[in-house]
Amino acid sequence: MNVRRIPGLRMLAGLLALAGLAAPAAFAYEVVTVAGGGGIEGKVVFTGEVPIRKIIPTKDREICGAPRDEPQILVGADKGVQDAVVWLKGVTRGKAWGPPDKVPVLDQEKCIFRPNVQVIRPGKIVIANSDPILHNTAGFYGRRAAFNHALPDKGMKVTSELPRPGMVRVECDAHGWMRADIYVADSPYYALTRADGGFRITEIPPGSYTLVVWQRHVGETEVPVAVKSGETVKLSIDLRKK
Repeated sequence: MNVRRIPGLRMLAGLLALAGLAAPAAFAYEVVTVAGGGGIEGKVVFTGEVPIRKIIPTKDREICGAPRDEPQILVGADKGVQDAVVWLKGVTRGKAWGPPDKVPVLDQEKCIFRPNVQVIRPGKIVIANSDPILHNTAGFYGRRAAFNHALPDKGMKVTSELPRPGMVRVECDAHGWMRADIYVADSPYYALTRADGGFRITEIPPGSYTLVVWQRHVGETEVPVAVKSGETVKLSIDLRKK
């Protein structure tokens, strides 16, 4: 049948295509007993010159503060990178997720998202406003909208669903310099680097993997890694060499 000759079918095909684009990507992770698992322990560093962004609040300065310099990479005295997201790519089966915790929160205080970077499992997140001004908070999977909430009053909270794994960029339409990132994990094999750049991932089934390190300014860095039973792989990853 030639769809081009039947307008109704052509319209239906278009609607179905749009629906497919809007639907969340399917993912599956199977919890199994991990016998003889291994681990990865490492440190993420940046040995180059730390890039700086000039923040110039253009409104609500009594809340948002004065112009300031903001480092694009949080680097400690020993070059360790804080708040880099680390995960194993494409793991479909393995250890159980950690025990259920409180629903994660993304707050807005003094025109700064807190926490600025976080990792959550697919599900709910609370968007909060601790400022006595309007924040219009929008999240995006790439170009696809994940949520959009107007919070005009201090103390307001709304709950959103982030069911699709991936990186979610968060912005405030009312204050264009504000930015946060939420990594929605597709497995429990992830970590957020500490202030010293360190991270640890445990109970990994033996095998060959790709370790992904994401930092907002640098982007993604991929490292091949082989995990052996009962052993811990030690890594040092310099983002400057990307």
